[in-house]
Amino acid sequence: MTIHPSAIIDPRSQIHRSCRIGPYCVIGPDVELGEGCQLLSHVAMEGPTRIGVHNCFFPFSSIGLAPQDLTYAGEPTRLEIGDHNVIREFVTINRGTVKGGGLTRIGSHTLIMAYTHIAHDCLIGNHVIMANAATLGGHVTVEDWAVVGALCPVHQFVRIGTHSYVGGGSTITQDVLPFSKTSAERKTHAFGLNSLGLERRGFSKERIRKLHHAYRVLLASKLNTSQALAKLKAESDPGEDVASLIRFIEASERGVIK
Repeated sequence: MTIHPSAIIDPRSQIHRSCRIGPYCVIGPDVELGEGCQLLSHVAMEGPTRIGVHNCFFPFSSIGLAPQDLTYAGEPTRLEIGDHNVIREFVTINRGTVKGGGLTRIGSHTLIMAYTHIAHDCLIGNHVIMANAATLGGHVTVEDWAVVGALCPVHQFVRIGTHSYVGGGSTITQDVLPFSKTSAERKTHAFGLNSLGLERRGFSKERIRKLHHAYRVLLASKLNTSQALAKLKAESDPGEDVASLIRFIEASERGVIK
């Protein structure tokens, strides 16, 4: 293990011998660091926090500190982070709250850019990108492969669907549809399918064709959301992607952005 002499590490933490801890890092009790993790400098970590393998934390990131919630009373809530994540400068990721299930969770292979804030009880999937200063209120779910643009505030309890792309500067107060491009132009709207992103991730032309059709029904027809869903469910072979889109909309509690 390589530990800079200026680092302060609580003896009750568990750090794999292959980790590298840079200058002025502070690691509190109940922090677990897996194989090959690197803390460049000035990183603060508190627990209970469990971190997987080969994660890189850039200077001045604050990981696993107490949630910014007035009802929090020091309970031992948790943060879990997966593997192969890059967490850049000044990122803040808070532990959960008892009322929110007690857990904030980050998946694997994510890129969390500078000044991003991930509040208590958020659930972040795999292969997610959060650009500079994206801000998640508590209890937000970001599904696999989603991209949240720079300077995007996301309201509490919102869900951001899989393979969606949220343009920079968009204020998100309702659920973001899976596979969609959503951005703010006077008002935040869904602008259709994230077809280029899906192509880059290996979606076949047939899968994209079916999703294009579903988005035309949802966004470009004169049907309301309930009528559009009924039409899509009545079709003979909508495909699993469309079926997951339908399930996402039906499970929404805050409504979806159209």
